[in-house]
Amino acid sequence: MLANIRDLQPVIWLYGIALIVGVAGHYVVFQIVRRLAKRTRATFDNALVSHCYRPLQWIVILMIVRVVGKLPSMKSQVPEVAEHASALLLIALVGWFLIRMTYVLEDYVLSRFDVDVKDNLKARKIHTQFRVLKRIAIVIVGILAFGAMLMTFDRVRQLGTTVLASAGVVGIVVGMAAQRTIATFIAGLQIAITQPIRVDDVVIVENEWGRIEEITLTYVVVRIWDLRRLIVPITYFIESPFQNWTRTSADILGTVFLYADYTVPIDAVREELHNILKKSDHWDSKVCVLQVTNASDRTMELRALMSAADASEAWTLRCEVREKLIEFIKREYPQALPKVRAELHQLKDGSDIGSHVGEKGDRD
Repeated sequence: MLANIRDLQPVIWLYGIALIVGVAGHYVVFQIVRRLAKRTRATFDNALVSHCYRPLQWIVILMIVRVVGKLPSMKSQVPEVAEHASALLLIALVGWFLIRMTYVLEDYVLSRFDVDVKDNLKARKIHTQFRVLKRIAIVIVGILAFGAMLMTFDRVRQLGTTVLASAGVVGIVVGMAAQRTIATFIAGLQIAITQPIRVDDVVIVENEWGRIEEITLTYVVVRIWDLRRLIVPITYFIESPFQNWTRTSADILGTVFLYADYTVPIDAVREELHNILKKSDHWDSKVCVLQVTNASDRTMELRALMSAADASEAWTLRCEVREKLIEFIKREYPQALPKVRAELHQLKDGSDIGSHVGEKGDRD
């Protein structure tokens, strides 16, 4: 036993020195790269240092172990199981590194397209496509890495011919069992390519107004106006109708309905609407219309039509216009507020119907 330990001492020392040198070299190189990245305005190098430090560190350590194990004096002392385990671990680490690289690309691409600007239609397209495609890439990398690890086993490779021969039957069985999963996956691809919805789109789903907060391969998160979250299967946006208020642009028309007496001066209300909109920060100076859109036996319906840059601005603008127009009519034309008219007819004895009705009520 002691003799075996003494024989392994050179091996242990060699591995230890190699690991120390490799880890120290990796640390020094990454520190230099990190400092250089901080001096530049580029996003790619900062994202690379942030996301890929750990995967590369373990890849370097494992590569050193494998290189030392390949030395002529070490081959006979490294068991075959350890060699196989290091190969499996290397495949897993490479897969981890490729997955982290998708995050690097995400940070780099999305940093060039800011969704916080006013005209963010193109940016929202890129964000939606990249987030969905990133998840698909992660799934594919995981499957390929797992398959590569399985192929390192001799028995699995021997079964390869049999599996390929029965691939048709297996494909049919798996396809029937995973119809919903496959449909969801295809729906995710379709959403990424055709983009009926995008991140930060304003939508009406299940009679709820909200914004698209997150798009995954299986579901979509809608942030409702009162900060609730509506979780919708991604297939919903392929199979069911819904409203998208920002499909081609974010600007939108808002309406305010008022009901007033026939005596209200339309031109004065129209002029007041224009004055209100000119003073408002929420109006985009495109549309300002006041029309009589309906008339009943008691009131007429006034519709104020105005434009805004997006749905949120339009909602605030509508509330502001509604409040100020009501205040204007109350202040300047109180007689034009909705009222119920009644006519009093005198009877032959000179009294009116109202007095007779009252007397009748007293007698009853």
